[in-house]
Parts: sequence; structure tokens; C-alpha cells
Amino acid sequence: MGFTYINQLATPENVQKFLEFVDLAAGAGVDTNNVFDLDDRFRDSPQMQISMKKLAEDPSSVQIIAERYMGSDYNLETMLKMPTHSLGWTYAKVINALGYDPKFYRLRSIESDVDYVLNRWRKTHDLHHILTGFALDSQGELGVISVTVAQTGLPVFLFLDLIALLLGFLNAGKDDQGIEKVKFAFDLISAGIQMGREAKPLFPIKWEEGFERPLDEWREELNIKPILTGNFSWYSNPTLRQAIS
Repeated sequence: MGFTYINQLATPENVQKFLEFVDLAAGAGVDTNNVFDLDDRFRDSPQMQISMKKLAEDPSSVQIIAERYMGSDYNLETMLKMPTHSLGWTYAKVINALGYDPKFYRLRSIESDVDYVLNRWRKTHDLHHILTGFALDSQGELGVISVTVAQTGLPVFLFLDLIALLLGFLNAGKDDQGIEKVKFAFDLISAGIQMGREAKPLFPIKWEEGFERPLDEWREELNIKPILTGNFSWYSNPTLRQAIS
């Protein structure tokens, strides 16, 4: 009976769509545009509608979506002049040290509430790294996107979590550390899910209006217990530790 159910799901159309999604997800570590392409593919999906319903349960999220607030662009020179260890100063220090472009994200033309939500997460994603302590590379990416999964169920991030585990499982036999890598991915996802459940909603925050506030103050207010040690914390990067010292 179970095989009959699988056959109903595994139509040629669904299999082809799944393989296209996997191809984009697998290349996300090489080109961030793959993430945005995958995100665009989920724009009109039932999964995205579920995410929007989740956001609609929070009055602050409803308000910011209605305003379609995007805030000012991130100006690193301005942010570096903000108080030491403020959110804005820390973000600028980390992004500068890594040589990242603060405008790495690709924005959509806003024609609907969904378009706004996609644009907003793209702009604020790296701020979530700073707040949560999850590293801004493959060591911490699964953790930070899982915070968003816990709070909003954003389909692109949920899919990336699932594919990371699937690809990890398929590659597990290639070296002696294969199974340990899968466990590591589970740990990252679990840590992010737990943090997202405990924290107050991050989506409706107008970060741009609070960049000068201390980072620790933001974390306390939002009940974020950041990852400060270990392989998937950006604090474990000596270059970044020096940058914010």
C-alpha cells in the first residue's frame, strides 16, 4: 500500500521539479544566486502560503508587511562610526573583515505581500547571523536558516535544511567522517530550530532604526542565546574576534 502512495507522489512532473530544486540547492554553496532562484521558484507555492499564514498570526509582522518597510541601505562607513559593540557596528566590522558585499542580495519587484517578505528576509539575513552567533559560512548557515524555519517556515530555507540532510546521507559512505557530517548537520538544524522557538519574532523588527543599540541588549530583549563557541559560531573565527575586540 505504501508503494502505491509513493507512486501517486512520484509523477514525472513532480520528480522533474524535485530534481530542478535539488540542483539549485546543491549549487547554493557556490553561487548565492541559486538560493534566490530557488526562493523565486517557491514564490507561488502552497508552502509559501503556509509561511504567509504563519506571519499573519503576529500583529507586528502584519503591520510591517502592510507598510512594506525596507529601511535605509546598509552603509558600512556610517555603521563603523556607531557605538562600539552596537548591532550596526558589529555587523559592519564582521562584513568588512570577511570582505563581503552588504548588498549581496537580489531584490524582487514588489507586486505582492509575498514579494515584500522575500525581499525583507534577503536584506536582513546576515543580520540574523550577527544576532544568533551562527557563522557566516557553511559551518553556520544551516543553523541560522533554521531559526527562520522555526519562526516562519520559509520554504526555501526548509528545503535547504532537508536537502542538506539528504545529500549528507547520500555522501556519507565516501569517507570515514561521512556519518559524523550528517550528525553535524542535524546538530546545526536542531540548534537553530530551538533558538527560533525560544526567541521573539525576528521578521517584524525594523533593525535599521536600532543599529546603534548594543548587540547584547537586542539579544536580551529578543531572548536570543547566541552561539559563542564551537565550529559553527562566527566568534570562533580569529579574524572576526580581532575585528570586534
